[in-house]
Amino acid sequence: MDNGATTPTDPEILEAMKPYFTDIFGNASSFHSFGREARNAITEARDSVAKLIGADDSREIVFTSGGTESDNYAIKGVAEALEKKGKHIITSSIEHHAVLHTCQYLEKKKGFEVTYLAVDEDGMVNPQDVKDAIKEDTILITIMMANNEVGTIQPIAEIGKIAKEAGVTFHTDAVQAVGTIPVDVNELNVDLLSLSGHKFNAPKGIGALYIRKGTKVAKYLHGGAQERNRRATTENVPGIVGLGKACEIALNTMDEKSAKLTVLRDRLISGIEEQVDYVKLNGHRTERLPGNVNFSIRYIEGESILMKLDLEGIAASSGSACTSGSLDPSHVLLAMGLTHEVAHGSLRLTLGKYNTEEDVDRVLDVLPKVVTDLRAMSPIYNG
Repeated sequence: MDNGATTPTDPEILEAMKPYFTDIFGNASSFHSFGREARNAITEARDSVAKLIGADDSREIVFTSGGTESDNYAIKGVAEALEKKGKHIITSSIEHHAVLHTCQYLEKKKGFEVTYLAVDEDGMVNPQDVKDAIKEDTILITIMMANNEVGTIQPIAEIGKIAKEAGVTFHTDAVQAVGTIPVDVNELNVDLLSLSGHKFNAPKGIGALYIRKGTKVAKYLHGGAQERNRRATTENVPGIVGLGKACEIALNTMDEKSAKLTVLRDRLISGIEEQVDYVKLNGHRTERLPGNVNFSIRYIEGESILMKLDLEGIAASSGSACTSGSLDPSHVLLAMGLTHEVAHGSLRLTLGKYNTEEDVDRVLDVLPKVVTDLRAMSPIYNG
């Protein structure tokens, strides 16, 4: 129940990758047949990624090590390329830390000004707020497509239209969206889009950044001329093949997967609301990722819930896996107006392609008992 953190590699994807570890092991930059085979595999995978996100040209796809690198590449790349034009960036207060910390770095170390937009109680960014925040020296808007903690899907197409009309480069972190819900870079009006393979059953360590033709982005890694001279380093051919296969599978099965996850999600939400008192669903009730369930459960700590669930064989989280070492409440929930006390009791359950109705029923059988036991020990719960 923690597929928002990562997913298992699909056996079909693993089988597609295997030859590129052993038999077809060449360096894609090499001239000989081993290199050409690897290069051809990368080309096919690039086509599959482009097709999944509706890119006009597969050469607009740059392979990276994952979502964090893609976000860093997009934000720092635009900042460096356009800093003579302006040093103002617009983002939201609920972005993944790969975006927030990158923006904070540019503020503290490079003298950029960053506007952090507020969100409403559902975690939604108001497009009018984006429009109002644009200034003469605004060079980049970066708003995530779907929130990794509460699952709220943002009005990216509308924000993208605003950015396009203002002549401002627009990036979206679509790591939680790609492979799960339809993504079309042209319909969304985005110039840059980040994605990561391990969120939809490809292996860890592989992702991509879509860079629309004509978008000015400074090179992020220096060295060789790989990726059309945009990202130096020998290509991770097995990972790229795996990502390509994941995109191919996602394109053919997305509707079926989304419908299944939505049914399971709603069954889980209604079951928790019926069986557990003093809970609050976090995130938009309908404009949310198909597999995302996030609740605040009053009078107990989220970490205690996770430990109890883990002892029962149920893996969950209280927010982003990237911040699991922190005892601070979720910055996303605080930005949505929750108090520290309520935010500390958050539970995120994220469903994936292999989850079943039996899994949901197991959670609904265990969770109420866990909550009852923990509240019995709570000094702030009076029954």
